[in-house]
Formats: sequence, C-alpha cells, structure tokens
Amino acid sequence: MEVIRRLTELDAAVTIVGFDRLETPFSGVVKAEWLPDILKQVDVLILPAVGTDEEGVISTLFTDQELRLTDAHLAAIPKTCKVITGMAKPYLKKQCDKYHLELIELFERDDVAIYNSIPTAEGALMMAIQNTDITIHGSNCIVLGLGRTGFTMARTLQAIGANVKVGVRRDEAYARAFEMGFEPFYMPELARQAGNIDLIFNTIPTMIVTAQVIAQLPLRACIIDLASKPGGTDFRFAEKRGIKALLAPGLPGIVAPKTAGRIIANSLTQIILEDNRLRGNKP
Repeated sequence: MEVIRRLTELDAAVTIVGFDRLETPFSGVVKAEWLPDILKQVDVLILPAVGTDEEGVISTLFTDQELRLTDAHLAAIPKTCKVITGMAKPYLKKQCDKYHLELIELFERDDVAIYNSIPTAEGALMMAIQNTDITIHGSNCIVLGLGRTGFTMARTLQAIGANVKVGVRRDEAYARAFEMGFEPFYMPELARQAGNIDLIFNTIPTMIVTAQVIAQLPLRACIIDLASKPGGTDFRFAEKRGIKALLAPGLPGIVAPKTAGRIIANSLTQIILEDNRLRGNKP
C-alpha cells in the first residue's frame, strides 16, 4: 500500500494486479488481469516481499486468484525492466537469469536492512517482555551476531539496562563490541557462556543455538530467533528440555507495518528514480 501511494505521488504510471479486494482507492492506478501482455511495456515489476515460491506462485492478500510467474510472463518483460522483490527464492533467481532480467532484492541492501533493524529490535523486545517474568533491565542477555540487526538489537538492550554479551566470529567485530561496552566472546565459547542467561537473541541463519548450547541454559531462559526461516536454533531440543524458543522472522511487517512499508517504498523509489535519471526518463 505504501509503495503504491509513493509511486502515485511521484506521478508514475502504476498498474496493479491481484488487488481485487483492495478497498483503498488510488487515483490514476489501473487494475489489470495477470496476463503476459500487461508486462510488455513495464520499466519495473514489483513483487511481494518473498517474490515467488518454488513453483512461481506469487503470494497475494487481496485476491482469491492464483498468480503464477510463468515463462510466458517473463518472456514478455522488456530486457531493460528491473524485477524488484524483498528476497528471492531460487526459482525467481533462476528465471530472471534465464531471461536476462535484472533482479533486485531489497532486503539485501544495507540501507533497508539497517532501517528494518529498528522495528525488528522493537518487536523482539516486545516478545521478550511478553515471554518472561522479569524486567529486561538487569537481565543477562546474549545477542548472536553483530551484523545489521544484531548491532541494533544489542544497542537497544544495552540502552534499557540489560547486561549484554555479544557472540561474534571476527576479530574486528570483537573489537567493536568491546568498544561499544558489550561483553564480547567468540562463537565456539557459546555453550560456556550460556550458564546464567535469561534471553538469547539470535540473528545468524545457520544452526548456532545447538542442543549442546541449550543444555547449558537455565530453564528460565527464553530464545528469540530473528534469523530467516528455519532460524538457527534447535527448536525440537528446546521444547524437549522445556525452554521457550520462538522463531520470529518478518517482525518489521508484523509490529510496524506502516513503517516497514515506508522503508520499502522509499528504497524502491530511490532505485527507480536513479534508474530513470540515468536513462533521462520521467518516473
């Protein structure tokens, strides 16, 4: 919705598909059927956050019809068109490569990931409060990974008075964590660091919170996994041991949908405006 609104404000010619039940009117926006012919003149094809599944099906909220990105659709798209999505699964990457189309994954951009880390940290904090019986202030927390999300998560916890340990892999990340006032440690030490922890926030999308780590956690501990599915936690063993473990991808769109929409809209329009500036065209 925010993307459509922003594009119309910029006087772009916008055609939308799969919005049969959309109640919010947008002046100048054209509704169309998902036919290959509508793609013959497009400059930009904007897909949902997760572009398609492995069968080419596009996720929709405002229609009961199945939308599928087929070879016929892709063949109709001009080679100068940009295909923009949040994150692309192998099917979409393979098809764009096959038809020589430029694919842009917004969630891979540093600016989008950093902006998204703000509602992600707020949502993780909300989950921590809901699933513990202690204050975050004074609690013992571990943040795994000092990337774009981990950095914001650790800083947010520190700001409200938590004791924050940060698990890192690289020497420069260790030095930065130390400079920021966190207590850094290297990942191989994770099980040894887990003994008196109240909360673990994982941002690493590989198995890192293993059974060996979970076995060292006190039963009061709560794991909040912020990595993309399937996360980096042994959820089966956590359940077996009676430790609460929550997989929480997509928090920006859940806890702050308008902000998440604006982040995507702003980044997307910057890409389009820059492309049109280079081409000397109007949006």
